[in-house]
Amino acid sequence: MFEVTIDLSVPIGTGMPVYPGDPEVELSAALTVAKDGVNVQRLHLGSQTGTHVDAPFHIDDSLPGLHELPGGGVFVGPAEIVDVRGLPPRTAIGPEVLPARPAFTGSILVFATGWSRYWGTDEYFAHPYLAPETAAAIASQEYNWLTVGIDAPSVDPTPEPGSEAFTLAAHRSLLAREDAAFGGPMVVENLTNLDQVLEAKADGYLISMMVFPLRLPGDGAPARAVAHGLSDTKDTP
Repeated sequence: MFEVTIDLSVPIGTGMPVYPGDPEVELSAALTVAKDGVNVQRLHLGSQTGTHVDAPFHIDDSLPGLHELPGGGVFVGPAEIVDVRGLPPRTAIGPEVLPARPAFTGSILVFATGWSRYWGTDEYFAHPYLAPETAAAIASQEYNWLTVGIDAPSVDPTPEPGSEAFTLAAHRSLLAREDAAFGGPMVVENLTNLDQVLEAKADGYLISMMVFPLRLPGDGAPARAVAHGLSDTKDTP
């Protein structure tokens, strides 16, 4: 049996990109070996920093927080990767790209837009996003996906600088599904390295995904996301 592990998380560091209006990130030395005998960092960052999980509370005070989700928002399951690379900036991803339905119970649906290549530039915020009807279809009982991920800062469009055209239509469809026991499919944003996952899938690997957010209450938390591939016939790509 051959296997491959791919880190899907962006690094956290001072000055890293954040969603417009979110707290800036700063890491500094709180203790040092020279002065205190140990190194300890002081962290200043928002709950939506880097690769992160959105809990339903993110969009509605009456919905569950991350700490109220099963397993504290930890998700592990088979991953369906939808390849939508090559889309123009600010393009809505339509429902026609969706798989017929999850191949396995508790599957994680991931959209590979290729936009992670723009990480650290202004272009990163001109990303493709889920059309409202796409998010509504994902959240329907017919599909019943466990989690939805994207290699972009949001499943909704990020407004252009100076624009007031702000919407959370996709977030609301996914996180506030009334018939779901804990709100709806969770959202994972700012994924990276999905091109490597697509390569592994093309090489015959069966892909699963693991998302481990920090154990924080409230709207969400930074997470370590990892893809794992298994194959009984292929070498590691």
